[in-house]
Amino acid sequence: MQRRSLPRQTGFTLVEVLVAMFIMAILAVMAWQGVDSIVSTRNASQDRMEKLLKLNTVLAQFQQDLEAMQDSGALPQPMPSFDGISLRLTRRAETGLQLVVWSLRGGTWLRWAGNPVTTTQALQDQWMTSQQFIGNESGQLRTVTGLSEWQAYCFRDNAWSNCQSSSGNTVTDGATPPAGAASAPVQTDPLKALRVVLSFAEGSGFAGSITRDIALGPQ
Repeated sequence: MQRRSLPRQTGFTLVEVLVAMFIMAILAVMAWQGVDSIVSTRNASQDRMEKLLKLNTVLAQFQQDLEAMQDSGALPQPMPSFDGISLRLTRRAETGLQLVVWSLRGGTWLRWAGNPVTTTQALQDQWMTSQQFIGNESGQLRTVTGLSEWQAYCFRDNAWSNCQSSSGNTVTDGATPPAGAASAPVQTDPLKALRVVLSFAEGSGFAGSITRDIALGPQ
């Protein structure tokens, strides 16, 4: 008598299913890590690009202020005046002269612009007021954050020198200074260019420092 064979059962065993699920889980984790890394890199690149765009916009404004600079001779110091913290200059405006101050306070580069004035007294009053700035006054625009220091260099007599130092570049003309002001030095050679160096602190999104040279026309 011939014995009938039973049909063979097909399919996966429980062990095979578990192994397959384990492999799929590993592949899913690897894929997620790859996607997360791509998204993080993209976000970091976009953030850096936005910061760089903002920095270039701020430097463009700084350059415009310098290119419009006009020394009235009514202030105690020639333009631009730099003390290591603040750089002050007077620039041409449609309705007069405008005092502009760029300052580094608490790691933030600030810009303040006074109202255009047409009298020497009004300009001197703005100058005296700007000497009292501590960084939280109304009207001061926060431009760039994350700075550790900044420096300005002036190009005169075919050489760069620290704008804080007037050694070898000034003489006294004997003219009567404005009321309440010291004798103003007169430059022996006009300012031809200004170099600004911005140094960034750790965690600012930038490394090291950035240097921008700005050529100037006749003042």
